[in-house]
Amino acid sequence: MAQPRRPLGSLSARFVLVTFAVALIAVLVTALVAVQVIQTVEQNQARQQLKAQATALVASGRAAAGRVGVVGDRFAVVSPDGTVTGAARGSVSADVARRLQDGKPVSANTTLNGKDAVLVGIPGPNGGGIVGVRKVADIAAGDAELLRGMVLALAIGLAVATVAGVLLARLLGRPLRRLADIARALAGGWRDVEIEPQSVAEIDDIAQALRTLDSALATSEDRQREFLLSVSHEIRTPLTAIRGYAEALADGVIPPGDVAEAGRTLSAESERLRRFLDDLLELARLEADEFTISKTHFDARETVGAVVRAWAGSAGGADVALRAALPDEPIPVHTDEMRLRQVLDGLVENALRVAPAGTEIVIVGRLSPQRVVELAVRDRGPGLSAEDTAVAFDRGALHARYRGARPVGTGLGLSIARALVGRLGGWINVSAVEGGGTEFRVALPSSDIP
Repeated sequence: MAQPRRPLGSLSARFVLVTFAVALIAVLVTALVAVQVIQTVEQNQARQQLKAQATALVASGRAAAGRVGVVGDRFAVVSPDGTVTGAARGSVSADVARRLQDGKPVSANTTLNGKDAVLVGIPGPNGGGIVGVRKVADIAAGDAELLRGMVLALAIGLAVATVAGVLLARLLGRPLRRLADIARALAGGWRDVEIEPQSVAEIDDIAQALRTLDSALATSEDRQREFLLSVSHEIRTPLTAIRGYAEALADGVIPPGDVAEAGRTLSAESERLRRFLDDLLELARLEADEFTISKTHFDARETVGAVVRAWAGSAGGADVALRAALPDEPIPVHTDEMRLRQVLDGLVENALRVAPAGTEIVIVGRLSPQRVVELAVRDRGPGLSAEDTAVAFDRGALHARYRGARPVGTGLGLSIARALVGRLGGWINVSAVEGGGTEFRVALPSSDIP
């Protein structure tokens, strides 16, 4: 049963939320910066106005006549002897008066009636000067209308950003939902599903991945069907022979002198069936997580020697020479010796199956300069084409291709060899041998022999 979606569980909802959050942060930062800029500009304008008014008062001579009060409570007069008069005298410090006496203009922050204010002082021609003071609150009072307009504009910007986020979320979410539906269709067994190219590069990457998955699933299922058909054929053939001889024995139609031969046929066919089932079980174990590897340190030359001795009889019976080409120095390796022997046995058996009489099979071993152990099995059989080597380790591929044309096994041996070598931490490949034949090469990491 599908779990209910959380309110913010969808990509669209999260996209809208992130867009709104980013827009809100941007609006708040813009508002803070704008307020600071507006206040700074207004204070600078107020200073310029005070400076202009104070300069005009100095130039008019009204300050010397003691008539500065007509301008209002924002000004004070500093006489040449340092005496401060006027309504704003409380905002003029001794330092400001001294600087004006020295003929220096003043621009500073101060207080007026206990409130923050800006101060501008203009020196007079004979010492002293005019000081203009204006409260910061009075300056900010004129900004209220401007701030209200700015807040409205920012609110509109936030709303527009949110709407844009919703539209973008829908624009991005719609193709993603379609791709999700396609993925569910693929999981449900649909193949060759049409997946349109997407305008957004990242979403088109997902679409391309689904196309690749669709193709891979179709190829895998085709191979599975071929494999099942091959398995069915391989099992049916010995079962048919076993059933035929069993019925003949039960009906008594086999002469007494042929009973032993019939028994040998039944034994051979049942052994063939057992080997095929063993290969299937081995492949299943290799693909399971519980498959274990027991690594030890040993000399790979000893393993190759054991393989040559074990298969010497079968090779001689097929008029095929089996030999090893090994260096005089040890080939140290750290791996599972039993599994390595299993790989080499499988490759030698495969080579004996196709090697013509009068030829030889060589097991080559060496330790490369890169400290990699390389073991190769070479035969002089019919060889493999470039198309064959591309699928040589796919289960049943060569079996299906050459069944009836040359001797084949169960179709699982090379697939098992690749899986085993992979579990041992190495790799295996196949290549053509100059002059005819095939070489299967196994590479494993080396180790010093303790």
